[in-house]
Amino acid sequence: MTASIEPGALAGETVSVVVCTYSSERWETLAACIASVHAQSCRPDELLVVVDHNEELLARAAAAFPSVTVLANQAAERGPGGARTTGMERSHGVVVAFIDDDAQAEPSWLEKIIEAFRDPQVMIVGSQVVPRWEASRPPWFPDEFDWVVGCSYRGQTGGADVTPVRNVIANGMAARRASLEAGGFRVDLGRLRGVPLGCEETEWCIRVARHFAGSKVLQLSPAVLVHSVPAARTGVQRFLRHCYAEGLSKALVAAAVGSTAALASERRYVVRTLPAGVATRLARAARGDRWALAQAATIVAGLSAAVAGYVAGHLLPRRGLGRVGGDQAITRHDGAVQHAWPLTSDRSARSHH
Repeated sequence: MTASIEPGALAGETVSVVVCTYSSERWETLAACIASVHAQSCRPDELLVVVDHNEELLARAAAAFPSVTVLANQAAERGPGGARTTGMERSHGVVVAFIDDDAQAEPSWLEKIIEAFRDPQVMIVGSQVVPRWEASRPPWFPDEFDWVVGCSYRGQTGGADVTPVRNVIANGMAARRASLEAGGFRVDLGRLRGVPLGCEETEWCIRVARHFAGSKVLQLSPAVLVHSVPAARTGVQRFLRHCYAEGLSKALVAAAVGSTAALASERRYVVRTLPAGVATRLARAARGDRWALAQAATIVAGLSAAVAGYVAGHLLPRRGLGRVGGDQAITRHDGAVQHAWPLTSDRSARSHH
C-alpha cells in the first residue's frame, strides 16, 4: 500500500534533532555533539537525547543537559533502530534530524536540511559525513571504503550538491515525522549470533519510499557532519570484519525487500567505483606511490569479505528475517516472534525519562 504526500511547505513548522547515545565512554563526544547542535545557524525547535539501555548515562545526561529532553530507548533490545524510532515517536517536529553522539554538525548543517524539505516531495535527506581521524588516516585505507567507519565515501554520489539516492547514512539523516506511517526502524537488524550488523536505514529508506508514492530520498553534500574515528576502529582485522558484516546485512535486507531494491546501489558501486579505484591505484603505483598497491589490495579484500558475508547471509535459514507487514511481526533465527516497532504508540503507557 502506498500513501500520498500531503502538499505544503515546511515554513512555520517545527524541526527536532535526535542524538542517539549508548556508552558513558563517549561522554566528551556527546557533549561536543550537543554543543554543535546548539550552535546551528538555524536552531532546532527541540533537542532530544535517546540513551540506549544505559541507566547511569541516562541519569548523568538528564542532570547535565537540563534544556534537552533526555529519554531511554523504549525498544526491548539495545540497538540504533529502536533508539531512532523512540526519538521520532517522542519528538514533535514535522522534520526529525538524527546525529550520533560521536559526530559534530557544521554550523549550517540544519539550515541546509531545512532548505531541502521545502520541496514537499522530499521525505528523507542524508548528510555528508566527513571523518576526523583521531590518529592519522591509515595509508592503506581507500576512501571508497569510508563507509566502514560510518562516513561518506567515494562513489556514493556523482559529486553534485543534491543527489537522488536509494538510502542515506543514518548519522546525519533527516526525515519527515510522517514517515512513521510506514513503520519504524527494524530492531532485528542489529546483531545476529554475535555478528554486529547494520543497514536498518537501508531497509527503512526503501520501505518509506515505497509507502509514499512519488517521494524523494536525497543526499545533501552541503549538509556536513564531522565524525570522530578512533584509532581502535582502523585496524585491518576490524576493516575486514565490518565488510563481512555489511555483506551479511545486505543479504538480510534483500530477504526483506527483494534483491533488486537491496542491491541497486551496490551493483553500481561494484561495477564502476571499485574497478576505477583499483585502476587508479595501479596507475599511481606505476608512478612510485608505495601505498597505492596496498590500497588496491584493500579494495579487493574488502569486496571479497563483503561478498563472503552476502553468501553466508543467503545460507541462513529463510526464517532469519521476514518481510515487514502489518504490525511488523518478525520471526528471528531462533524462531521467536519479535515486533520491530508498532506503527503507533501509546505514549501514556510508557515512562517518561
